[in-house]
Amino acid sequence: MNFSQIVAKLSDLINSSSLITKPDINPEVIGVEDINEANNNHLSYVEGLKFASFIATTNACALILPVDEKLQAEASARGIAWISTREPRLVFAKAIALFYKPYQPKPGIHKSAVIDPTAKIGRDVYIGAHAVIEAFVEIGDGVCIYPNVVVYPEAKIGSNTILHANCTIHERTIIGNDCVIYSGAVIGAEGFGYVPTAEGWYKVEQSGITILENNVVVGCNSAIDRPSVGKTKIGRHTIIDNLVQIGHGCQTDFGCALAGQSGMAGGVKLGKRVILAGQSGIANQAVIGDGATLSAKAGAYGDIPAGEIYSGYPAIPHKAYLKSAGIFGRLPQMYQNIKELKKKLNPNDK
Repeated sequence: MNFSQIVAKLSDLINSSSLITKPDINPEVIGVEDINEANNNHLSYVEGLKFASFIATTNACALILPVDEKLQAEASARGIAWISTREPRLVFAKAIALFYKPYQPKPGIHKSAVIDPTAKIGRDVYIGAHAVIEAFVEIGDGVCIYPNVVVYPEAKIGSNTILHANCTIHERTIIGNDCVIYSGAVIGAEGFGYVPTAEGWYKVEQSGITILENNVVVGCNSAIDRPSVGKTKIGRHTIIDNLVQIGHGCQTDFGCALAGQSGMAGGVKLGKRVILAGQSGIANQAVIGDGATLSAKAGAYGDIPAGEIYSGYPAIPHKAYLKSAGIFGRLPQMYQNIKELKKKLNPNDK
């Protein structure tokens, strides 16, 4: 694919390109690559001024650049074709899709799959080896179910959803359209519900359901539990990384992002576009406002207002955390100063 074809395919996000001033620079592009690893047949990108120095050293034949005339002139001086956009990372992501298509098996049902006769299977569905589809399951059109997946009774899987190998969908779970559940994930298993008694822990039956709305992605070995009553609900376009725990009765709104090893105890509610960074955690029943961020390893024990960034353990507003972190590093010297001051004020104290 030559550079001009790429420009045409990505035109909706492009502000300008080098083809306007240098139409003769139209290299053949065979793929996309990191700017440090690219060769003279690769397209790469520069996200911002922080990475601008790579323009002088890259071997890429074409670059996706921010809207910056200086960077564009530098690329042109080296004979590098360029695309100018306000969203270089997004354009690069779309460029990857021009060259790489994930493996997609053809529709069909493997002879070793076990499918209950009451299950309803849509059109153009793929069901791989040793998958198990239990009673009264409903599977929409274009669903892809890889080997060893287990779908428990009465679960519903929306159209064009992908269930990767060895994931498990528990009873009565509802998964929307265009979702992706990666290997090892468990959706709709019983929540951690027990009542302490004199004889030990009394198990609370988890009669609720788990719902994933459209376009939800769940990473490998993550778990989303169902509650004792009611529902656990993951809002549309939420993305969940590997090794994430979502407790019973939690609810997320549109477009949340949960990074690896983050966790939510029971009943947590996330607003729209909330971000949980790696290893962050939220205590029971907390409410996190729209657009809020919990930074890496932060622990939230209460509500967080919309649009705020909270850090630390227990989590506090990020600016306050930075001040506290700066003071923490000086505590040994501060302690020594206090000891010396105390000795001057009370010379007779031992």
